[in-house]
Amino acid sequence: MTITKSVQASPGGSAGAGGGTGVRGPGRARLDERTLRTDRWWLQPLLTVLGLSAFIIYATIRAFVRRDYWVDDYHYLTPFYSPCVSTSCEAGARHFGAWFGALPSWIPLGFLVLPFLLGFRLTCYYYRKAYYRSVWMSPPACAVAEPHASYSGETKLPLIIQNAHRYFFYVATVVSLVNTYDAVMAMHSPGGFGLGVGNVVLWVNVALLWAYTLSCHSCRHIAGGRLKHFSAHPVRYWTWTQVSKLNTRHMQLAWVTLATLVLTDLYISLVAGGHITDFRFVG
Repeated sequence: MTITKSVQASPGGSAGAGGGTGVRGPGRARLDERTLRTDRWWLQPLLTVLGLSAFIIYATIRAFVRRDYWVDDYHYLTPFYSPCVSTSCEAGARHFGAWFGALPSWIPLGFLVLPFLLGFRLTCYYYRKAYYRSVWMSPPACAVAEPHASYSGETKLPLIIQNAHRYFFYVATVVSLVNTYDAVMAMHSPGGFGLGVGNVVLWVNVALLWAYTLSCHSCRHIAGGRLKHFSAHPVRYWTWTQVSKLNTRHMQLAWVTLATLVLTDLYISLVAGGHITDFRFVG
């Protein structure tokens, strides 16, 4: 990209109208245009907003509808409702018992872990980059000025909560174990052991969720971030190298797992609602 328009610095190094920090800070060149870029720099932020919005809308609706989340014949339970631990849940879906009584309609049946999973995703290093640039527009693209006059970083509410990411990671690990247990329990049929397309969908989703969780930057730090001598800790060094390999795919896994969560929930809801029949390999 070649910029041919000349740029004149502000007299005396002033920031121009409005002052502020960043691109409008003292000593920075004054530009009337937001950017001199002529390519479609806005496309990536737009696609990010659309993708995240589509998932949020779908997940919110499904979390509150309270139907078509459990297939009793094959023990399929959608991850949006797991663990289901209240008497409002279908009896068979209570893999861990009923810890709570009936819930009012405004509380999702998966309320026990949904806030923590939301916190894990919102504080994820990749998702921060995604929604900071696309939603908060800070900045929306390289060489494109952000609309904010000041920047405080992650030092004040609500962004200071980002520092709790490692704690959300611990809960997300437990939830991945719960999802794995659900996938094992789903290898069922009315006659005993069973295996169908739904099992494949569940296990693929679980495997990718584990890959996303373990590729987390906090997991990489836990594995070997504090080691000063890798040679003295060969097991942790091997673990760190494997997590590091996953970490290079963290962005892709972040998006793929959003898609697999939707596809898993959609498939189970269609089977539970009688709209499609689960093809069975066994049972």
